[in-house]
Amino acid sequence: MSKFIPGNQKHLTLEDRIYLENALNTGCSFKDIAKFLCKDPTTISKEVKAHRLSDWYHKGTFYNAKNFCIHRYHCRKTNVCGKIILCGIKCASCPTCNQTCPDFEKERCNRLDKAPYVCNGCDKKISHCTIAHKYTYNARFADRKYREKLSDSRAGFNMTKRELHQKDMIITPLIQQGQSPYQIATNHPELDMSVRTIYTYLDNGLFTARNIDLKRKAKFKPRKCHKTQITDRSVFERRTYVDFQSVNPDVHVEMDTVHSSQESKKTLLTFFFPKEKLFLAFLMNRCTKGSVRLVFDHLEKRLGTYEFLSLFEYLLTDRGSEFGAPEALETGVEGIQRTSIYYCDPMRSGQKGGVENAHTMLRMVLPKGTSFEYLTQWDVNLIVNHINSTPRKSLDGRTPYDAALESFGKNTLKALQLKRISPHEVHLTPKLIRYNH
Repeated sequence: MSKFIPGNQKHLTLEDRIYLENALNTGCSFKDIAKFLCKDPTTISKEVKAHRLSDWYHKGTFYNAKNFCIHRYHCRKTNVCGKIILCGIKCASCPTCNQTCPDFEKERCNRLDKAPYVCNGCDKKISHCTIAHKYTYNARFADRKYREKLSDSRAGFNMTKRELHQKDMIITPLIQQGQSPYQIATNHPELDMSVRTIYTYLDNGLFTARNIDLKRKAKFKPRKCHKTQITDRSVFERRTYVDFQSVNPDVHVEMDTVHSSQESKKTLLTFFFPKEKLFLAFLMNRCTKGSVRLVFDHLEKRLGTYEFLSLFEYLLTDRGSEFGAPEALETGVEGIQRTSIYYCDPMRSGQKGGVENAHTMLRMVLPKGTSFEYLTQWDVNLIVNHINSTPRKSLDGRTPYDAALESFGKNTLKALQLKRISPHEVHLTPKLIRYNH
């Protein structure tokens, strides 16, 4: 590959592969595609051959749907297998023809042996093509396979058994003498290993010494595993907190969930407007991606798409699994983008401290351990109205309801089912809900 082509040393992105797929569908040559993507034509050729998708079409092309022989149209052979003496059926229509016939030659398209190596852009429709074995290039499949290969190539330990044994002869006796991995790495630079690497090798049992032999290992409890976190890391692309800061929105909304006790699966989806200190909460039957989407759709229908966009243009939330489908939440009922979602850094709930602080007021009415099973949206609206009718020092003594009324207008607050509560009637204890049942 030429080092003088700008961008030639970079990996192909999903956008590059999508362009490559579209270009192949229109019949562009590798040279033209490489010129547009600023790559070497060999790079494009290797990409297509390495990540093309194999497909078998078992459709009736003659007598037998599984006959891939190039001679099947003119073959007159019978009883090639020799199993049935009185068989008068042509072998071309027999399912075992390709396995038993000594003259079998697999039919193959020349298009697959030379550029473009795939069926994309072929004049024949795939449904009418008689070639059984086909190859197509799919951008998303190719990108996924590439990411998997990239991850697998970096997994494991880059060390031979001999090198590992030599390091073990040094590290294990010192671990048994009570020395720490930091002490070993400092005193033995010839190991060429970091402290973190020594800990990793010990945890994976690659040394004779075990991690339980470390002086303080037994004193530490295993770290908690957050099983509710988003596992698909591609979701965070261009949606991290750093990206949020680069956008630097003047107005944004913080989003989170509040869970019930273990007796109930109902969950509250909460929103907080930092400028107005306005707090919203909506009851969901389950803490799932679909339930969050239903709340978004319900709010959009009640407010209108453009009013929803003006209120919830930028959303900042945590990495809970219920927020793991940002594209579904960002796309409105009519297919219009209604919001932009960004995620806080792991274990950094302080980055959306406004909604976390509002949860403390919510917990005054619904303490931890309270079951939401018999809670209704009417009850949630009542709690929200009492919270929003509490004066805030940061608003110079005004209530969040008054600040939101000035910013959003009466019709918007009415659509959100918000009401003002008289100051002497504001109640922030569990009795607020108990009196209503």
